[in-house]
Amino acid sequence: MIPLLLTAGNPGPMTGTGNNTYLLAAEGGTAMLIDAGVGAPGHLADLAAALDARHARLTHVLVTHGHADHAGGATALAAAQPDAEFLKHPWPEEDHRFPVAWRALCDGDQVQAAEEKITVVATPGHSPDHLAFWHEASRTMFTGDLVALGTSVMIHASRGGNLADYMHSLERVLTFNPVVLLPAHGPRVEHPQALITAYLEHRRQREQQVIAALRAGHTTVEAIAESIYHGLDAALMPAARENVCAHLEKLAEDEHGASAPLQEQIREAMAAWRRSSTSST
Repeated sequence: MIPLLLTAGNPGPMTGTGNNTYLLAAEGGTAMLIDAGVGAPGHLADLAAALDARHARLTHVLVTHGHADHAGGATALAAAQPDAEFLKHPWPEEDHRFPVAWRALCDGDQVQAAEEKITVVATPGHSPDHLAFWHEASRTMFTGDLVALGTSVMIHASRGGNLADYMHSLERVLTFNPVVLLPAHGPRVEHPQALITAYLEHRRQREQQVIAALRAGHTTVEAIAESIYHGLDAALMPAARENVCAHLEKLAEDEHGASAPLQEQIREAMAAWRRSSTSST
């Protein structure tokens, strides 16, 4: 299996150089695309050229999750590639934004196209519908937004993200003992065990920083984020606040994670965050 990287053409503060999508195509046969991008004309043109060069027909688009930079291109792809079927794990609150005929994927499902077999691996946490796709023959995992080399991943707590689930998902990927990870952002990961282990340790350290900030008297999500991420680019501070919120929610759910006084501070910080989030919508 030799996936072709096709960049989605959506660079930005949260997407880096743009999303990675991956094309698997059999010469003169079928093809599958992993993640739909955003419908950028350049991405659609690159995909069409790659299919033409291989005399292949796109039959499957597998989407890792329902965030717009991964699923937003579905309608444009459907128009450009009418033979393609679109597959993801259901997230009803978001899927309606991308009006194609979605076929539901669940953990353990297998998809065959491009003379390859892909196994679906449920990896919730970054979003409730997040999937990874496992190619056993090459021991390659297409990991969506689970990891990105050289940076961390946002847990969007206000939109269904869950840090405890995310950490369990990272641990689950380790059990596959992958040789290569192909993420939706950044370069391929050649040393998966080391990176995932570092990700888990980073989250454990961040949790201790959140606890320390609470003990130091920082009583709101905004104040905790400012104390931990001081000096961060202002464009990235909303993501930092979401990460803090995710850590607070994890601590609130873990009866052994914080003392009773800290639990009270956590509840107050979360209540204030929800009020501010509601008032800003």
